[in-house]
Amino acid sequence: LNMAAKLNSQVSYTLDQYRKMKLIVLASAVVGAAAFAPNSVSRQGTSLNMAAKLKPKLQYVPCISADDIPEAGRATSGVAGGLAICIANDGGKLWALGDKCPPINQPLSFGKVEDGCICDPVLGTKFNLKTGQVADGDWCCSPIGKIVGGLFESGGVPTYSCKANKNVVEVQVDVNYKANYESDYWAGLLDAQGKSNGKYY
Repeated sequence: LNMAAKLNSQVSYTLDQYRKMKLIVLASAVVGAAAFAPNSVSRQGTSLNMAAKLKPKLQYVPCISADDIPEAGRATSGVAGGLAICIANDGGKLWALGDKCPPINQPLSFGKVEDGCICDPVLGTKFNLKTGQVADGDWCCSPIGKIVGGLFESGGVPTYSCKANKNVVEVQVDVNYKANYESDYWAGLLDAQGKSNGKYY
């Protein structure tokens, strides 16, 4: 009788551990899924973000010096109007694209340039230099890309007009983009800290 009670107690203890482990795994899965869930936040106007947005203003701004132009088949990075830019050289023709590769924003400027495309060196995605769109069937095709890419929708990168001008390469960007982005960013950050009216405590 004593042995049966001990055995029953051990089985009960093991079942409790099993249930707790299942609960922990379930909670981890929910938290992980929540991290990738789309979130839409509606912000009410505050004194921080009620100011009128600046209208888009396209203009050519310096990005890299002529000395930094990459050799054919390569790319380099620069900054134009506060935006990270990838300058790619395809057979002597320069192309400008956003320097953040979807889906995880690693630099595109480390990629190899060939046949009118630039290849993300980590996930293997090929982006068309002219349109910025993913080349047919080339979304996250490296071994690690096949694992990561399935979690995200296929997406391209922005493209920009660029030109060599004396000793610099200029890229045409919206020079008001950064100011508009930062006005939303700081308003959201301060709102999240409880200062929704823009005043300090």
